[in-house]
Amino acid sequence: MTSESGEIAFVREQLAPHGELRVAINYGNPVLAQRGKEGQPVGVSALLARSLAAELEVELDFVTFDAAGEAFKAVDEAGWRLGFLARDPIRAEKVRFTEPYVIIEGTYLVRRDSPFHHIGELDAEGVTIAVGQGAAYDLFLSRELCHATLKRAPTSAAAIKLFVEERLDAAAGVRQPLERYASEHADFRVLPGQFTTIEQCMAIPKAYAAAADYVERFLARMKREGEVKRGLLESGQSEAQEAP
Repeated sequence: MTSESGEIAFVREQLAPHGELRVAINYGNPVLAQRGKEGQPVGVSALLARSLAAELEVELDFVTFDAAGEAFKAVDEAGWRLGFLARDPIRAEKVRFTEPYVIIEGTYLVRRDSPFHHIGELDAEGVTIAVGQGAAYDLFLSRELCHATLKRAPTSAAAIKLFVEERLDAAAGVRQPLERYASEHADFRVLPGQFTTIEQCMAIPKAYAAAADYVERFLARMKREGEVKRGLLESGQSEAQEAP
């Protein structure tokens, strides 16, 4: 047995011990994953999962969630061994992150007539911001905001609805879906700049982190070979930034 085949056998034992790779996909960020016409996950995250399963010669079992926070909370009970999550120090207590494959901006959606024009203006007394519970930007803003109040919705999409219906001051989220909403609703706009840069990574539960170096090299190869860029383009996310 060659050292390469021995390593693959070890990675299979860690990530797919019964011949099936169980992968967590969350639909909370449409830049990374979308529901296909037949209900199956598509997008760059799903492409990477399928490529890794093919390389390991194992079956693929997607377990899907509506939000990243839900996927992270279910890391033990759902039994997933590979996930796609934004890097965050709280999450890093339970999972090992690779380097990022996509870089995303967190910013704010406001009303067209809002007095706010710069990111920093939102951190003020009396300001209420809608956010998807457990999302990377919820975790970040919970640490960083000193004066504004966060009001949480179950998902990032629901946060926009909460912002609109309750006439809150802003909705926090990923730039692309916020800009898409603003382009379809003339009474809203997205602020320039970002309050954080979100690194989207592959994640392995720490119990199986011995396989992380292999997954890291796999991801680096997918970036070099243009597979990450292809996944973004094929899913209509041409404006998303591939990680270097």
